[in-house]
Amino acid sequence: MTPEQSRLVITSGEPSGIGPDLCLLMAALPWECQLIVIADPNLLAERATMLGQTVHICPVDLASKQDFRHQPGQLWVSPVSLTKSVKPGILDIANARYVLNMLDQALTLCQSDRHTAMVTAPVQKSVINDAGISFSGHTEYLQQKCNVSRVVMMLAGPNIRVALATTHLPLRAVPDAINADMLREVVTILNHDLQHRFGIRHPKIGMCGLNPHAGESGHLGHEERDILQPLAHAMRQEGIDLSDPLPADTLFIPAQRAPYDAILAMYHDQGLPVLKYMTFGHGINITLGLPVIRTSVDHGTALDRAGTGNIDPGSMKAAMLTALELLQRGTAA
Repeated sequence: MTPEQSRLVITSGEPSGIGPDLCLLMAALPWECQLIVIADPNLLAERATMLGQTVHICPVDLASKQDFRHQPGQLWVSPVSLTKSVKPGILDIANARYVLNMLDQALTLCQSDRHTAMVTAPVQKSVINDAGISFSGHTEYLQQKCNVSRVVMMLAGPNIRVALATTHLPLRAVPDAINADMLREVVTILNHDLQHRFGIRHPKIGMCGLNPHAGESGHLGHEERDILQPLAHAMRQEGIDLSDPLPADTLFIPAQRAPYDAILAMYHDQGLPVLKYMTFGHGINITLGLPVIRTSVDHGTALDRAGTGNIDPGSMKAAMLTALELLQRGTAA
């Protein structure tokens, strides 16, 4: 596959946030691939005017044989219509379905063409739920749409990858969600995608304990002794290099994490604060276990910065570069 055959489909995210701004900033850069943004073209034109950008917006006919190769200053746009006009920074539940319609279209494109990967701009979960639509995040939504039993959220940046055993759960619900069957699925997916998506032949996975000090031999919790330790032993017997449960407060020290290709954290705020402190603005989110490639930014909608031009596009650029790398490696395999 040549770079020109690779196609990135970008969903522009929450329309009142910085997602449209990021898409326009990416349009100004050279990309050796086909590039399609899914959005309302009028929204992009209005936002470009606010940002003082000149971008030639080209409508896409996906049924045609158009050449979607990117040229700086030009943006191929697959149109999805907003329900209501948008003011930067002002959420409106009327546009909640618009956000999901973009995701659905991107997923259809990825499923129909193995040369296509999805990159998602940030969405505002609260406004989708306020509209009466149950939505806990891209990860869970795409899992349901792809009809797979388990996916894994992994964030990555220079020299660090952190996968999550549980994702968007209240903290009080986490211990009840931790069980051997669930963790076995997570570790298997993580190991598989490190091998097949990232080209790591024999991945080493460092596993955080759930409790402080990894349970302190059962004195600060029993999950390590009863669930995590036996799982680690069983996975190693099966050829997956998973560490015993280790204290999370020291596992992220550079010398301690250095041997590992990825760290498995038990819950969202165990691993991600460290990763975002280290990589924010250049980190990315990757959904493992899907039949398609999906990457995303490591930040939110930044409603207060929409339309101002005062944003850092580094994470979006990194998400796109990673999607291209994964796409090239996957289709070559």
